[in-house]
Amino acid sequence: MKSSGERDSESAGQQVSGSTHSLDARALIAVDLGAESCRVSLLRWIHGEPRMELVHRFGNSASQQVGESASQRGLRWDLKLIVDGVETGLRRCVEIATEGVRSIAVDGWAVDYVRLSSTGDAVADPFCYRDTRCAEAEISLHERIAPERLRALTGVQMQSLNTVYQLHADALAGEAGMWVNLPEYLLYRWGGEKVSERTNATHTGLVGLDGAWSPEIFAAAGVRVEDAPRIVEAGTDVGEYSGSIEGLRGARLIAPCCHDTASAVAGIPASGDDWAYISSGTWSLVGTVLDSACVSNEASRENFTNLGAAGGRVLFHKGMHGMWLLRQCMEEWNTEDVAGLVAAAHAAEGFSPEELIAVEHASLAQPGGMPDKIHALWDGIALEPARMARLIFESLAMRYAEVVRGIEVMTGKKVRRIYVVGGGSQNFLLNELTAKATGVEVLRGAVESSTVGNFAMQMGVLEGDVSAGSVARWAGIVGRGASA
Repeated sequence: MKSSGERDSESAGQQVSGSTHSLDARALIAVDLGAESCRVSLLRWIHGEPRMELVHRFGNSASQQVGESASQRGLRWDLKLIVDGVETGLRRCVEIATEGVRSIAVDGWAVDYVRLSSTGDAVADPFCYRDTRCAEAEISLHERIAPERLRALTGVQMQSLNTVYQLHADALAGEAGMWVNLPEYLLYRWGGEKVSERTNATHTGLVGLDGAWSPEIFAAAGVRVEDAPRIVEAGTDVGEYSGSIEGLRGARLIAPCCHDTASAVAGIPASGDDWAYISSGTWSLVGTVLDSACVSNEASRENFTNLGAAGGRVLFHKGMHGMWLLRQCMEEWNTEDVAGLVAAAHAAEGFSPEELIAVEHASLAQPGGMPDKIHALWDGIALEPARMARLIFESLAMRYAEVVRGIEVMTGKKVRRIYVVGGGSQNFLLNELTAKATGVEVLRGAVESSTVGNFAMQMGVLEGDVSAGSVARWAGIVGRGASA
């Protein structure tokens, strides 16, 4: 199976022929916040050529907190751990990049946010989107505004994890005030303007199809529009670094595609309009890039979403559980050997289409006991780990194929290539099964495609062109450095 770099090497070479970068030799820093691990990476120019280096990675997970008040309880992220881990990475970047740092940008998972005091300080650790309060708030909000109306206003997939339900949960608990999503919070903390970047803002479920905050949804949720940050486009310079790390003073703070999936898709150096993507990680996001939102009755019925993308375009995709299913099983099996499990699953007996499970089933959303939950859906004899992994992969591939066929019907596109980005791009068995199920060429994108897209967007900003074509061109250039 060819990688996206191999598949697009000829076209990418034509796009970036000549000098790749000569105006400024200072380094760039990309921060990627992940629900399982966070990364700080450095892009340097060595003899005019890009070199991308992962400088610091640290684990991240939500934990159940217990406190005297509602503002202290619940499944939450350790904000200090995230901030300290990222800033450790920034300091290491300064030590390495003696030529100086030109800019810093942050992307991460969507929907979760930091509550701010009147002075702009964080007031508590942010809730995790998997907290049980979200399901309760979803029911409550839908009593105030119908899900069909929410869908008509926003064009986004109805999911209880969307920020709108979390903010409504806050309102029900008497919590109020300013808030900002996690990637933008870091930029704000370091001296940038408090903003909501469009690709991240669209994940809140609070942005109308006109691209602005929807007063109707805010009112239904019991949330003040005035407490929301200003929406800006991907590729906005929000200020300069004025934090405590002296070697970064004056570096530009850039809001790239702050949503990591939008950043990952921006990291695909593809041309033409005949391709789809699978962002394969904790979640599987299967979709394509459009010039405008697809809000057909079928898109609504199938619960597809329309979210912001680089260059003012739209990510039209459907989200479902991905490697989350396998990871949860591996925790129960007390193993970290992903490669060994994939190899064993490759050798294991396959399944008939009738035996596959619904990977979007609601019972699979919460952590814990995943093998038992899958067995309940499987309704057969107990499966040993290799066969259960095989069941997960075949079920995912079948669902991918169904979604791709739906995309073709709803958009009129003929999908001839599928780019798989993220950690799942390394899963050779899942990629093979996907190619077989879809009948479409499957190409491996960068494992850290969100980092590539983050850097590509920074270069577009710094060189004065953040159009989709420019970002794809820079993705091709930066991607060479990632594989060097």
